[in-house]
Amino acid sequence: MDEALEAVEVIADSGLEGAFVWLLRLLGLLAIAGGLGLWLFTEMGLLVMPALLVVVGVVLLVAPSVLLALAELT
Repeated sequence: MDEALEAVEVIADSGLEGAFVWLLRLLGLLAIAGGLGLWLFTEMGLLVMPALLVVVGVVLLVAPSVLLALAELT
């Protein structure tokens, strides 16, 4: 966790936190769309991969904001 906070601090100090957050949010939305697409439009019997993609997408949507808030508190 310390390494992730250090990486976020470097990004925050460089002034690119806005672009970084939006890039991760875009990747999260793409992962959610991919997971929902696999689940709804294919005949996958195993739902692990679509569920994993949706969970990873939600984490990518939430994690940057939380990490930046933690970095600002330290």
